[in-house]
Amino acid sequence: MARQEEAPGRGWGSRIRHLAGSLNNRKTGYMTLFGFSSGLPYALLLGTLTAWLTDAKVDLETMGVISLIGLAYAFKFLWSPMLDRLSIPGLVRIGRRKQWIVSAQILLGIMLIGMAQMDPNAAIGLFSLFAGVGALASATQDVVIDAWRVDVADEEATLDTLSTVFQLGYRAAVLVGGALSLFMADAWGWMPVYTLMGVILLVVGFASLFAPDSEAAAVVAGAPEVLRQPGQLNPKIRAAALGLVGTFWAVSLGIVFYYMIASLALDKADRPDSASFIKVQGPIIVLATVVIPAIIAAVLARMQANGRHVLDHPEPARTLADRAMDHGYRALILPLIDIMGRLGWAAVLVLALVLSYRLTDTIWGSFASPFYLDELGYTKSEMAVASKFFGVGALMLGVALGGVMMATVGRMATMTLGAITAALTNLLYADLSTGGTVMAATARATGFTWAVEHFGGDERMAKLMLAIGGENIAGGLAGAALVAYLSSITSKGYSAVQYALLSSLTFLVGTLGRGALGKMIETQGYYAVFLFTTALGGIAVVLCVLEWMRGSRGERAA
Repeated sequence: MARQEEAPGRGWGSRIRHLAGSLNNRKTGYMTLFGFSSGLPYALLLGTLTAWLTDAKVDLETMGVISLIGLAYAFKFLWSPMLDRLSIPGLVRIGRRKQWIVSAQILLGIMLIGMAQMDPNAAIGLFSLFAGVGALASATQDVVIDAWRVDVADEEATLDTLSTVFQLGYRAAVLVGGALSLFMADAWGWMPVYTLMGVILLVVGFASLFAPDSEAAAVVAGAPEVLRQPGQLNPKIRAAALGLVGTFWAVSLGIVFYYMIASLALDKADRPDSASFIKVQGPIIVLATVVIPAIIAAVLARMQANGRHVLDHPEPARTLADRAMDHGYRALILPLIDIMGRLGWAAVLVLALVLSYRLTDTIWGSFASPFYLDELGYTKSEMAVASKFFGVGALMLGVALGGVMMATVGRMATMTLGAITAALTNLLYADLSTGGTVMAATARATGFTWAVEHFGGDERMAKLMLAIGGENIAGGLAGAALVAYLSSITSKGYSAVQYALLSSLTFLVGTLGRGALGKMIETQGYYAVFLFTTALGGIAVVLCVLEWMRGSRGERAA
């Protein structure tokens, strides 16, 4: 198991020295690099790309269809079992995880350079294909990098430190791929920008060849021959479970691919509605890929623990079908059995926490731009300065603060504080929605207004920057703690599948709830919405405290 104890008895001086040693570790440096390589394509393909398409005069309907490449990130867990178990012919010698990381980075570099040579209007089909392949490569890279972090963590390069520097690298890449790329495009045009970004990823891919990799010993769990030994579940039971879960996952993949293909229909009237898909099909996909398989895994774990339907003598695989079933079972079912078996009934608490922890951020995030522009009346340039530059800096400060706090006061203490501040900072926006009296007074009292005015701003800009800064510091702190927490509850033998599933769940409820929140904004206004999201954040606070108590009891028992 990847979890590291928080060593409550260690003194502050010792903890600070340990943190300094972690930051000087080779693994930490590569984790920062991997964070950068993870954030850069995400920013370029899902954010900056729309600015390029706008400049190219591509119509909004087509832009909406191209944006469907973002589904690769939402459903990356569907192909994560393959990444955990399969190797690329000829590249496995690079390393178990590195073979996928390096391949994805090189493929991303090639896709970005290829896109740079195209005119989106003249070759929109090929352009979209390159962007789609890039998104798949980027999502695949994310799965394997998350698994790499869990695999290589040790007593010196701890999960908390690796999670923090990953976030710092990721946020730096978002700044480079977002705001900096926009400025460069204004000066040079889009071709040089995307070419440069592609070259950067190719260089990163070469540098990744020299990164440490996970040990082969991490993958021995659930080897096919072990599944046929006494005490293991009967092959017929395992085959039935694999058939059920495999069918559910296949149906989910079919739904996603059908939606993507249908959205490319030439007749716009035949294209499915994105909001309806997320609202109707989203819960079905989650039930089919997470909830039902988790229940099946829990039943199987209970069966084996109680000695029911298990082998009392070795039963070797005799046919190709037997061997295929064993491989499918260890790739798809064993990761779920492992996590359900370890957590037991606590899995309900853990899943509830994962689903709710970032709810206050994700549910209203897509309404930030209309709030700044339409409700508050700021210009796009003012929003860019406050959100993209100052906001990203505040976010990175929050991530760094989270890393220091995890090293000094512990992971769950940091996570609980992150949940509290993430909820309360919604009140900063509630104040802005009613005129920003408190924000303006606070900015004046702290000298923040004076500093902003010396850089050409005014009090109106200062109160916006203060609110965004406060929320982003809280978000950075909470984000760093969440990545470390998710990593801590995954096993090294199944890290790719387990982390991909858990990380996908963190944005699920917020994404599905945006339609209802949009209606609430229309009927009740932003002030009521921010009070509501603050209250929602209280759920995560309560669950954090309960999980903190559970973890403390487990450590005392150990």
